[in-house]
Amino acid sequence: MRQVCMRCGKEREGLELRCKKCGGPFKVDVEDISFSKNLRDNFPYIKRWISLGEWNTPMIKSNYVYFKLDFLNPTGSYKDRGSVTLISYLAEKGIKQISEDSSGNAGASIAAYGAAAGMRVRIFVPSTARGNKLKQIESYGAEVVKVEGSRENVAKAAENSSYYYASHVLQPQFRDGIRSLAYEIVRDLGWMAPDNVFLPTSAGTLLLGVFEGFKHMFNQGVISKIPRLISVQTEQVMPLCSKVKGFNYIPPEKVTSIADALVSTNPFLLPEMEEVIRKYGDCVVVNDDEILDSWKELARKGILVEYSSATVYSAYKKAKTEGVNVLVLTGSGLKVL
Repeated sequence: MRQVCMRCGKEREGLELRCKKCGGPFKVDVEDISFSKNLRDNFPYIKRWISLGEWNTPMIKSNYVYFKLDFLNPTGSYKDRGSVTLISYLAEKGIKQISEDSSGNAGASIAAYGAAAGMRVRIFVPSTARGNKLKQIESYGAEVVKVEGSRENVAKAAENSSYYYASHVLQPQFRDGIRSLAYEIVRDLGWMAPDNVFLPTSAGTLLLGVFEGFKHMFNQGVISKIPRLISVQTEQVMPLCSKVKGFNYIPPEKVTSIADALVSTNPFLLPEMEEVIRKYGDCVVVNDDEILDSWKELARKGILVEYSSATVYSAYKKAKTEGVNVLVLTGSGLKVL
C-alpha cells in the first residue's frame, strides 16, 4: 500500500512523519483499491484490527435532515475511526510505546486503542488542561504529561519524546480510517450520495478523511457525484473559512469559545483543506449564541452532543441548503456535563 506526500507526491519510505523532500503530510493512496461493500476490506493494509466495536454508528432522519450519530463510537467521538486504523497499523509494525498531543477526544481515543493493543501511551496536554476528557484519558491508563506554553509547545514535546509520535494530524493511517464514515453515509442512504455533508472542522482530519472516502466511491463508480462538503468553524477559530471567504481573521491568544474541540487556529493541513473546500464545498461560520441554541434544540430532540458538534446544526440552519443533508455529530455530550 503506497503512502505519498500530499504536496509533492514523494513516497513514504518508512514511518517518518513528514516528507523528506518538502516537509508535507502523507496520505494513503487508495486509487487502486477496488471498492467493497464489506467496508473493512477497503483497508487491505490492516491484517488484524485492534477493535473496540467502532464504526456502524446510527444515522437518523429528523425533519428532512439526517444526523450521523458518530459520537456513539466507543470512546464517544468519531476519532475512534482514525485510532483503530492507526493503532492497528502501528501494532503490526511492532510499535510498543506511543505519544500523542491532545487533551481532548483524540487523546482519549488514542489512549483507549493504545491500551487495547497493549502499548504504553503517553499523552501530552497543555498545563491548563482539565475536565472530563482529561479524566477519560487517565482512566485508560495513559501517562499524562502537562506542558507549559502554547499548543505548538505541547506538540513539540510529544514529537520529541522517547515514544513514537502517533500524531492524529500527521499520521496518514489516522486520517485514512475516517474514510469509513463516508462509506457508511452512502450505504445508509441506499448507496446514494447526499447533496450536502456538514462537518465540524478544526485540524482537518475529519474533512480530509471523509473527502477521500467519497472520492474513492466516485472514482469506483459507486456514487455519481461527490457531495458538497460544508466545513463549519467558529468566529473565534476560523482559519479555513477566513481563507475561503476572504474574512479578516486574527487568531486569538486563547480560545474561549464553548466549542472547545475546535481549537486549531493554524492547522498544518490548511492548504489541503482549502483545496478541497474551494473545489467541492463551502465554509460556514457560527457564533457561541447560535451554537448554544442548536445544542439545546438537539437535546430536546433527545440528541446530546458536545457544543462543537452542535455547530453543524447551527450551520445547516444558516446555510438553507436544498436536497439531502447529512450532519455529522462528532462528540458525545456526556463529556461536557
